[in-house]
Amino acid sequence: MTKREKLIDRMRGNPQGIRFEEIETLLLGLGFVKRRRASSHVVFTRGHYQVIVPFRRPTVKPVYVKLVLALLDEIEDLDED
Repeated sequence: MTKREKLIDRMRGNPQGIRFEEIETLLLGLGFVKRRRASSHVVFTRGHYQVIVPFRRPTVKPVYVKLVLALLDEIEDLDED
């Protein structure tokens, strides 16, 4: 199991304990491009896929972690076809 898979499993198991830096590392490693939208939000894009994650410390709110996971599931489904 790779570090990426372990992080995704941890995100699914407990979306409350995920730091912004972990999401950033995961998405950038998957080919997403990062740009700041405002002082507190970061937009990650890959092709026509996009997710906006607020920059918040110490952890990101669970709703945004779930959005990232849903986006990753959607991309994985398309890659399998």
